[in-house]
Amino acid sequence: MIPFHDENPTKHFPLLTIALIAGNIFVFFWEFSYPGRTEVLFINYGLVPHTFVNSPIRTYPNVFSAMFLHAGLLHLAGNMLYLWIFGNNIEDVLGKIRFITFYLLCGLIAAMCHVFMDTGSQIPMVGASGAISGILGAYLVLFPKAKVKTLVFLGILITIIRLPAVVLLLLWLGIQVYSNMSSSNIGGGVAWMAHIGGFIAGMVLILPFKASLNRPKPRAL
Repeated sequence: MIPFHDENPTKHFPLLTIALIAGNIFVFFWEFSYPGRTEVLFINYGLVPHTFVNSPIRTYPNVFSAMFLHAGLLHLAGNMLYLWIFGNNIEDVLGKIRFITFYLLCGLIAAMCHVFMDTGSQIPMVGASGAISGILGAYLVLFPKAKVKTLVFLGILITIIRLPAVVLLLLWLGIQVYSNMSSSNIGGGVAWMAHIGGFIAGMVLILPFKASLNRPKPRAL
C-alpha cells in the first residue's frame, strides 16, 4: 500500500513542511559531492550508536544532521511523501515554531530509542523517518477519521481505496513492530525501533503541544 493524498484540507500554507522537504532534497544532492560518500559521510554526520554512547557530547549534533541524510532515492522519496501527506496538517494545528520543535523532538526520541536498543552498533543511522514517524503518531491522534487515498497492489492489479487514517497508520505501525521483532539487526537495514519510538512519541506529545496553544499569556506589570 502506498498513500498519496489525504482528504484533510489545511487553513494555512505549509511553509515549514515544504522547507523540510526542500532541505532534505538539497542535502541528498549534496551527498553526491561528498568524497567517499557512503563510507565517510554517513560516519561523519550519521548517528553511530557506539560512538554516541561513548562520546555523547561530541556526537550530539549528529542526532540532528542524521535526520537530513538518506541512503538512496527511494529512501528519500518515501520519507518525503509521508512528510508531505501528513506533515502539513500537523503544522496547520501547531503553527510553525511548535511544529519544528515537535518534529525535531520526535526525531531525537526516535534516535535515542534506536541507540539504546543496540548500543554497540557501529552502523550509522540516517534518515528523517524517526521524526516523520512522530508526525504520523500525531496525525493518528488528531485526525483518525480523515480519509487517505491509497494505492493498493492486488497482484497485477492496482486500485485506489480511501482508508481512514486510523486503519492506514495502525497497519503501518503493525508492520514496524513485526519487522522489529523479526529483524536480526545485522548488516544495516532499517532502524525499526526508531520508527516505533518516534510514532509513540508523536502520539504522547501532540496533545500537550496542542494544549500549549491555548495557555493564557502572562501580563506584564
